[in-house]
Amino acid sequence: MAQITLDAIGDAVLVVDSKGILIYLNKVAETLTGWLRKEALGRPVEQVFFIFDGVTRERAESPAQRAINEGRTVELALGSVLIRRDGSDMAIEDSAAPIRNHLGEIAGAVIVFHDASQSGTVMQEMSHNAQHDFLTGLPNRMLLTERLTQAIGMADRHRKQLALLFLDLDFFKQINDSYGHSVGDHLLQEVAVEIAACVRSTDTISRHGGDEFVILLTEIAERQDAIQVAEKLLARFAEPRVIDGHELRIHLSIGISAYPENGLDAETLMHNADTAMYNAKGNGRNSYQFFRQVQSGP
Repeated sequence: MAQITLDAIGDAVLVVDSKGILIYLNKVAETLTGWLRKEALGRPVEQVFFIFDGVTRERAESPAQRAINEGRTVELALGSVLIRRDGSDMAIEDSAAPIRNHLGEIAGAVIVFHDASQSGTVMQEMSHNAQHDFLTGLPNRMLLTERLTQAIGMADRHRKQLALLFLDLDFFKQINDSYGHSVGDHLLQEVAVEIAACVRSTDTISRHGGDEFVILLTEIAERQDAIQVAEKLLARFAEPRVIDGHELRIHLSIGISAYPENGLDAETLMHNADTAMYNAKGNGRNSYQFFRQVQSGP
C-alpha cells in the first residue's frame, strides 16, 4: 500500500540509506530522472540525482547528504537544475528530510522534488504583469520609476542630460464616449506603436493608465534632442487614422522636464513634466511645453 501510494503522488520521491545509496524511487522519479528503478537502485544517489546551480553552473551538494549530516529538513536553492540520464536538464524544486529508525537514529533520507520549469514560467509571467500595462504591454509607472532612477545615475556619471515627455491624448474621453471602449482600447494600442516609432530602442515608453503616456529619453546631449522627439510625435499624429472603421483625429499635449535643470530625482521630474503637460493643454493643446519654474517674491 505504501508503494502504491508513493507511485500515485505527483512528486518524485527518492529514498537513500545512511551511506547515500539509493534504495527506492517512485514512478515519477523514474520519469523525471530518466532512470528505471531496476537500473538505479544500489547506486550512489548523486549518479541518479545529479544537480547543479542554474546560475553559477557549479555542482550542488546532495540534499540527502545534507539532511543526514545536519539532521534536519533542507531545501534546494531556487534555480537548481537536474541533469537527466539522457543529458538534458530540468529546473526542479525539492526538499530532503532525514529518516530515523525506532531508536531515533538517522537511517537515511528521503528526497521529494518536482519539475519547476512551469513554476518558473508562471513566476516570470507574474513579474512581467506586475511591471507592465495589460493593454499595451508597455512598462507601467512602477517600472518607469525604477528605470528613471537608474537613468539619473547614468546621466550623472556620464555628464549627460535626460528628459521626460508626459503625453496626454486630447479629447480622448469624447472618442471613448462616442465610439465605445473597444475603439478606445484599439486606439491606445496603436498610439503605443506609433510612439515607439519616434524614439530610440534604448528609451522607455510607459503608459500611466487612461490616455497618459510618458517617454524617458536617456543620456541626451541637450534640450534640442527632446524638442526633436516632441515635434516628430506631433507631426506623426497630425494625420487622421482609421480605427475599427472610424476615422479619428488625434492630438497630443506634451509636457517636458529635463535632468538636472528641472529636478534631481524621479518624483520631481515626473511631477514637473506632468505640470508642463497641463500648461500645454491650457495654451491651446496639440503642442509641447517645457517645465518653467514659477518665480515667487518681489
